Amino acid sequence: MKLVRFGAAGREKPGILDANGVVRDLTGLVSDIGGDVLSPAGLSRLREIQPASLPAAPAGSRLGACVARAGHFVAVGLNYADHAEETGMAIPTEPVLFSKAPNCIVGPNDDIIQPKGSTKLDWEVELGIVIGTRARYVELADAPAHIAGYCLANDVSERAFQIERGGQWIKGKSCETFGPLGPWLVTPDEIADVGDLSMWCNVNGERRQRGSTRTMIFKPDFLVSYISQFMVLDVGDVIITGTPPGVGLGMKPPVFLKPGDVVSLGIDGLGEQRQKVVPFAG
Repeated sequence: MKLVRFGAAGREKPGILDANGVVRDLTGLVSDIGGDVLSPAGLSRLREIQPASLPAAPAGSRLGACVARAGHFVAVGLNYADHAEETGMAIPTEPVLFSKAPNCIVGPNDDIIQPKGSTKLDWEVELGIVIGTRARYVELADAPAHIAGYCLANDVSERAFQIERGGQWIKGKSCETFGPLGPWLVTPDEIADVGDLSMWCNVNGERRQRGSTRTMIFKPDFLVSYISQFMVLDVGDVIITGTPPGVGLGMKPPVFLKPGDVVSLGIDGLGEQRQKVVPFAG
């Protein structure tokens, strides 16, 4: 299944894609794409629905983030060996974890707001994991049972805030609009091999990132198990899993986003995003 949320920001409705890619309205059947809806039982009930029997969403509807009200928004840094190399950092022996503020999550095509004082705004195409069952000290073999699905993410970053201002990376990762998710939450049965998905990112139509989840250092199942040793992951929590090379920070000389720039990105089977960079307007 491909689950979506559509409508005005803050008033999104739950939806599902039919076989022709039309968004169908799940209002009245589920309250939102989150909570118990993402549990194994909730997803099983949705599989019994015939999407074509549901009303279509209004044409041109905005798409919201594909999951509602994530409690944790956990990110994994330097999880592609070639990306670690381009940033001049050591390849990690254990996952590098940091948080993004959950309220930075936005829709896949919403504008990216350049924050006040920003000078080094960057892009990162990433695979996202959405938790479907509470995960606490999960064994590796059991990790797949805790995953509701996968999604496309842009780990928008402000490198000066992240690297040059001291403290934790969260400062450069959590600004308003820094977490586009979607367009869809794709259940695992729709993905032949999550460890072999092509991914890409363009800036102003120029290809900047190209890669594959094949080159991830720590794979999704391992990450769910590993992270659950340090915190409880609840239903609807999101983990984003790192980016391949080609970020602005790694270019020689570095290149960063500015208002008016357009970022587009995609992962096979998980859809595409498109964001325009706009200045902070108060």
